[in-house]
Formats: sequence, C-alpha cells, structure tokens
Amino acid sequence: MNGNIEVTYKIVNKKDLNLTLSLEELLKNERVVKTIKSEFAKGYRNIDIKTDSQLDDKIKLETIKKHYTFNVLKDDFADIIALAEDHATNNKLLKKDSFVELVDIKTVE
Repeated sequence: MNGNIEVTYKIVNKKDLNLTLSLEELLKNERVVKTIKSEFAKGYRNIDIKTDSQLDDKIKLETIKKHYTFNVLKDDFADIIALAEDHATNNKLLKKDSFVELVDIKTVE
C-alpha cells in the first residue's frame, strides 16, 4: 500500500478524570437542580424542572490533554499503538503510571 497515515494520540495518567454522566443523573442531583433554578428562574417560587422524554444525552468530564501527531506508512497500520508508544518515549512524554490513547487515525496521500 502506498501512502501515509497520520496518527494522533494523547498521554493519559491513571489519576486523570474520565467520567460520563447522563442528563438524567445530573437532574437527580439536588444541588444541580438548585443551581439551574437560581440561574434561570431567579425570583420565582414553586418551580419544578420537567423533561418531555427520556434523557439519553451524555456529558463527559475529562482532563484536558495535549494531542501529539506523527506520520507512518500505511503498511505499519497494525503497529500503530506500538509506534505511538515509541514516539511518546522518544519525546520523553511517558511517565510512571501513564499510557498512550489513540485519538484519531487519518489517511494522508
């Protein structure tokens, strides 16, 4: 195969925040509901928050990480994770209790 692949990755630590919450979970929290009411219904009394349907939307809370990019040949597709780890090691990005997480893979001509 001719061509290159652009690989984007980030370095993740075990202590980083990576939490997914549904809107339903958020609206069950009394402090969140109180904050919404005080922000958007200030001065009103006896307010209730209601929804029209099931809340399947998700909110993701995660630690912001810098993304790193490098190019490899298409023939090296099977080894992308190992190559990303090598790239991170060569650039002294990996530390104790950290690992590489792939973010994006693009074909480059």
